Amino acid sequence: MPSDDQKDPLRRLRGRLAAPVTVWTSGSGAARAGLTVSSVLIADGEPARLIGLIDADSALWESGPDTVVVNVLAGQHRFLADAFAGTAPAPGGPFTLAEWTETSWGPALTGAAGWLGVRLDGEPRDVGWRVLAEGVIEHVELGTVDPLVHLRGRYLDLPEDLSG
Repeated sequence: MPSDDQKDPLRRLRGRLAAPVTVWTSGSGAARAGLTVSSVLIADGEPARLIGLIDADSALWESGPDTVVVNVLAGQHRFLADAFAGTAPAPGGPFTLAEWTETSWGPALTGAAGWLGVRLDGEPRDVGWRVLAEGVIEHVELGTVDPLVHLRGRYLDLPEDLSG
């Protein structure tokens, strides 16, 4: 493993920015697709908008979704983050690892810290090997559990004094 001074400084700095842990899902039944996404920005306004960086080669993006559910994961969903990222085994597929509710935008995770129903619009732009995706937030659901965050290569639960 390379020492810190041999690692890319931009990558090291980016790792010091706390990021939300979300799973974007679309489709229904056997045609469901999903992906773990931490590069997410919510812009309040009329209408509120969502911006995200999506892996251009992911099953989610290749399915050509018009709508997505942005599921905000909670601490008990760490395994889902890895399964949807393709870094952990998911026999039968990652959707078999949790309970989902079908919505007008796609599958919503039962017990999530919250979720957004988003209608994608605009012209997607290539950003390296990622796609900048934008959409209008049409629905918001708040959960009753605290969100999971990603910092310096690890998943972290928020301390109690920061949650709420």
